[in-house]
Amino acid sequence: MTAASVRFRRTSALVLASALLAGCGTGAPERRGDRNAPSAPGFPVTLDNCGVRTTYERPPERVVTIHQHPTEVMLALGLGDRLVGTAFPDSAPLPGHAREFRGLPVLSEREPSFETVLAAEPDFVYGGFDSAFAVQEGRSREAFAEAGIDTRLNLEYCGRGRTSMADAYAEIRAVGSVFGVRERADRLVAELRRRVEDAHRAVRGARAVPVLVYDSGQRTAYTAGGRSLATDVIALAGGRNVFADLDEVFGDVSWEQVAERRPEAIVIHDYEGGGSLERKKEFLRSHPALAEVPAVREERFVTLPLAATLVGVRPPHAVAELARGLHPERFR
Repeated sequence: MTAASVRFRRTSALVLASALLAGCGTGAPERRGDRNAPSAPGFPVTLDNCGVRTTYERPPERVVTIHQHPTEVMLALGLGDRLVGTAFPDSAPLPGHAREFRGLPVLSEREPSFETVLAAEPDFVYGGFDSAFAVQEGRSREAFAEAGIDTRLNLEYCGRGRTSMADAYAEIRAVGSVFGVRERADRLVAELRRRVEDAHRAVRGARAVPVLVYDSGQRTAYTAGGRSLATDVIALAGGRNVFADLDEVFGDVSWEQVAERRPEAIVIHDYEGGGSLERKKEFLRSHPALAEVPAVREERFVTLPLAATLVGVRPPHAVAELARGLHPERFR
């Protein structure tokens, strides 16, 4: 995944969300399953997702996920048997789901074509980035609806403003409702909450470490802004996002701005297609503007997969991992 493609996904989120919301406000059709078949126990369930209102008469049975974090939500909820295909895996899976993850049919190493998705015969497509449903690629949610396929877009791309850990829990619960596994979703959320609370308790009272998120870029730094879930993850781990005042999910800043804000730790995103991790580190070490930046001078780098700061099951794990990187003395 190139910096440009990641940048497109995030910066176009508000545009797509606005279009979907506008469509809903003008009488966009409501998606439904087979109206003539009886509803499953606990159904029908009606949910609004980024301006698309869907009524489910029963849980989806054949699911395609596009991007890794929706796949991990499905696996964590014990719904791996519903997956008939996935696309755009970008990092190693969480250890507890590694075997199941490796056994999934990979439809494409990047976003699949509309025809490729249709060939898997899904009744539900779950996308992580807004590019999963790129209109210009023929994969709009409307196109899937016309083919009789329900869709869900990760709520991070609904254009609602700042994203927090609460959104990760809300996403898990919403997917649990779609598949009729609400109690399972509640148990998973409770487990993830405990993980976050344990890590946060360990660093409570510690000085907040100034942190830069470095996703990609050489002419400029592509970093997490104040709307990103990364800001919340960093705060819960005992840090402070030095670009929390950037009113974007992700955006570009100059290296001079980075130097002025003097981060003491740098979170480096490591993911397939995002550039070599070692090359990113070497670039940071060799950049003249960063020579006196404490994080670079002391080589205080913390590596996290891209999915660690995306709405899903990863962020609570990231809080614990980052807390150890920022405050190792609290975990000895």
